[in-house]
Amino acid sequence: MSTYAAPLQDMQFVIKDLVGLADITAMPDCAEVTADLVDAVLDEAGKFAAGVLDPLNRAGDQQGAKLADSKVTSSPGFKEAYRQFIAGGWNGLSGEPDFGGQGLPHVVSMPVQEMWNSANMAFCLCPMLTSGVLEALKLKGSPAQKEKYLHKLTLGEWTGTMNLTEPQAGSDLSAVRTRAAPEGDHYRVQGTKIFITWGEHDMAENIVHLVLARTPDAPEGVKGISLFIVPKFMVNDDGSLGERNDVKCVSIEHKMGIHASPTCVLAYGDDKGAIGYLVGEENRGLEYMFIMMNHARLGVGLEGVALAERAYQHAREYAKTRVQGRAIGQKSGDRVTIIHHPDVKRMLLTMKAQVEAMRALAYSASAALDKANHHPDDKERRKNQALVDFMIPIVKGWCTEQAVEIASIGVQIHGGMGFVEETGAAQYLRDTRITTIYEGTTGIQAADLVGRKVGFEKGATAFAIIDVMRKLEEKLAVVKNNDVAAARDNLRRAVDRLATATQWVVDNFPQNPNAVAAVSVPFLKLWGVVAGGWLMARAALVANSKLAGGGDDDFYQAKIMTARFYAEHILPQSAGLASEVTGGSGSVLAFSEAQF
Repeated sequence: MSTYAAPLQDMQFVIKDLVGLADITAMPDCAEVTADLVDAVLDEAGKFAAGVLDPLNRAGDQQGAKLADSKVTSSPGFKEAYRQFIAGGWNGLSGEPDFGGQGLPHVVSMPVQEMWNSANMAFCLCPMLTSGVLEALKLKGSPAQKEKYLHKLTLGEWTGTMNLTEPQAGSDLSAVRTRAAPEGDHYRVQGTKIFITWGEHDMAENIVHLVLARTPDAPEGVKGISLFIVPKFMVNDDGSLGERNDVKCVSIEHKMGIHASPTCVLAYGDDKGAIGYLVGEENRGLEYMFIMMNHARLGVGLEGVALAERAYQHAREYAKTRVQGRAIGQKSGDRVTIIHHPDVKRMLLTMKAQVEAMRALAYSASAALDKANHHPDDKERRKNQALVDFMIPIVKGWCTEQAVEIASIGVQIHGGMGFVEETGAAQYLRDTRITTIYEGTTGIQAADLVGRKVGFEKGATAFAIIDVMRKLEEKLAVVKNNDVAAARDNLRRAVDRLATATQWVVDNFPQNPNAVAAVSVPFLKLWGVVAGGWLMARAALVANSKLAGGGDDDFYQAKIMTARFYAEHILPQSAGLASEVTGGSGSVLAFSEAQF
């Protein structure tokens, strides 16, 4: 079993040289963040991930969380690790200073979260959901609600969840039936919620649930949903905990992966009704919840990056130590480790190149989010918010889809040993499989991309990004490096295909949205593949400049060669995806239900 080591050099390269830490720290709200501070945070986070979280990952997968008498006991060691986690201030890394947080920008907290997820995704899901609750209450909670909940949530002394779907609803939240009846200054909530990550546990003293429910006079459909705070334990005016609220865990799911993360079925109001408090206005709950969901979708995309990185590290170390066969052309002599075999090198490079592209894409989105939140110029804030909104479904959809593929390649590199649990390779495939499903399936992300993000705005943001991609070619053209030139030629063709496919979506969405929907996932993947290639080409350009200045030869040479591999092996996928987008909807729509 390999141990996790945070890829600090690549993380620092992406933050400082690719997405531009200097642009973030130039903003007045982030002026106290320095490169030295970022290095120190990442270094300590890497130690915590490797020393505390990673050793619990395998045992947590094998033992899982346990339910008895409506109480969930976390996997051995998790409770102690969580205490270390909050004692170290990690939960409040990007939290509001007014509520005990450290106020660091997202571009710093993203690599830290990547480390947590790589080392132990099941553990990381708990603080990830808490951060989403914080984001929703920070923007839509009343002053009294913020005063009562945000400090404890920021410190991690309390955790949070979001309660959306129900057994009959699935992804169709218009079918939510949970009820909330007004009663003085609160509501009585009754209903059942499913798939509640860390919905019950013993790691924190209280859990703050955000729950979607309908008031008695609410209209049908999504327009009739409201959002409520329902704490596990009631909170007194002085901040102390009162009696247990009428919410309990009735079961935890037996899942393919992330066994140490309890996914709960929660029953509200089996006795006298759970006490809940309205967030914002009635019937605007889904709008508010989307704040949390978009925050979570970016986090889930990062989970894809993290698990792909962990699967790559595991496969790489196995390939370096597994002795099998002789080098091609050798009929005698010592046998070699499998990393010497060309096809194994190809598979490892397929993992490595995509992980680096995915990381660059996710961190770029986080940098845009920081600018959307903190840039002093309103026009820049709005431009970057549009960029964040556009990128979130791509980060969530593409990074998770590729993570599943990358984890599967990791199993393949292990051969038959990958298919047995003892080597640990299978866990990453099992754990990552949920990431394409929760917080909105890839199909839902793709529908959001072709609809709200391209169709409704007639491709304005999409074509603005494509224009930026095309401007990179001028910079690549002056570099006298054959590897960079290879990246340039393939990128130009891929961007042209992306532009053609995007125009097809813009042209067809108004009169034939079904045709666009039929090829929406290939369109999302096309955007991921090409955006990844664009960022890898940018990385090659930066690395070439660093080499000229006497930088680390091995790291920067590897960065350039990885970009070339991406251009030659991954970017050509754009041809098939673009063809599928512009010419593939007819066969989907022509097939009748009876013909299946």
